[in-house]
Amino acid sequence: MKLVSWNVNGLRACMKKGFSDFFNKVDADIFCIQETKMHQSQGAPEFEGYEQYWNDAERKGYSGTAIYTRTSPLSVSYGLGIEEHDNEGRVITIELEEFFLICVYTPNSKTELERLDYRMVWEDEFRNYALKLEQMKPVIICGDLNVAHKEIDLKNPNTNRRSAGFTDEEREKFTQLLDAGYVDTYRHLYPDVTGAYTWWSYMFNARKNNAGWRIDYFLVSEKLKNRIEDAIIYSDVYGSDHCPVGLILS
Repeated sequence: MKLVSWNVNGLRACMKKGFSDFFNKVDADIFCIQETKMHQSQGAPEFEGYEQYWNDAERKGYSGTAIYTRTSPLSVSYGLGIEEHDNEGRVITIELEEFFLICVYTPNSKTELERLDYRMVWEDEFRNYALKLEQMKPVIICGDLNVAHKEIDLKNPNTNRRSAGFTDEEREKFTQLLDAGYVDTYRHLYPDVTGAYTWWSYMFNARKNNAGWRIDYFLVSEKLKNRIEDAIIYSDVYGSDHCPVGLILS
């Protein structure tokens, strides 16, 4: 089974930059999207053989998630079930026979860390949500988690200690999620690979110089660890400031 996740930073813009070509070429069984920045009613693309599920932010042009799947889900849910967290379209969960899949776009703490306190609350609530699902069957979490976990996961760790996405607080919450029973699939297979990034600033020729961050992930329950065949970073795919990431399960 092949799963792909991509923060497209605006699906309509990405559609003009080759999104459909990549979607068709990668031939995923499930394709998850973050930061759609549109509502489904504003012209969501159709792909033959796929059902689609959208969680639109109340505010147009902001946030939003979507899932395209070849397999009809047993159930679909939107958000965390907590009102204060569920108006930005950040979470979709589909239930399949063998696992739950959560597509998530984690809130950014912002430049001056003005949203860090909210982010801390979100992290705890999201972890609790995933663990409740875990009581029923294994869980896969994918998406833009807006954190580079370790120094190896960004080009310039020393100058980003208090930058959103690399604060001690955010990294610790990610550690807590892993400690709760999840596996970072890419680092599980490639623990020492450097220069493996999924997001680059549009400034300072960051992508050309590969001065990036790895903030897009596939995490799986420990119960699924032995089914991980490969974890992929499609760094040669453009169209967004993020590149797609993938997971292949046996």
